[in-house]
Amino acid sequence: MRDLLRYNLKTVRAYLLKETFQQLWNYNSPAWAGKFLDDWCRQVMRSRIEPMKKIARSLRQHRELILNYFRAQKLLSSGVVEGLNNKAKVTMRKSYGFRTFRCLELALYHSLGKLPEPESTHEFF
Repeated sequence: MRDLLRYNLKTVRAYLLKETFQQLWNYNSPAWAGKFLDDWCRQVMRSRIEPMKKIARSLRQHRELILNYFRAQKLLSSGVVEGLNNKAKVTMRKSYGFRTFRCLELALYHSLGKLPEPESTHEFF
């Protein structure tokens, strides 16, 4: 690693910036986390590494949402919601051949589980 640091390659600088960013999750205070985030984004914007600058812009746009994690004292995670979203997307992807929205709705009820099932799965004309 010491040899790589001597060359000052963009990939090495990007790696170091990524590793530095991991320190954000050690903060408990939203104010200090916000200060760290602002300083890190400022450093990245001066790095002249375009993919990292794109990430920094995105983090700046979502700053308040990121800091909500610290305001909730790291107790809440969106992992469960993301998991349900993913499960719903997979079910919808599988259901492209269904003829009606009602069939898709039933498939979602079935795959997400513990949701109220409709009374009848078939409609008779």
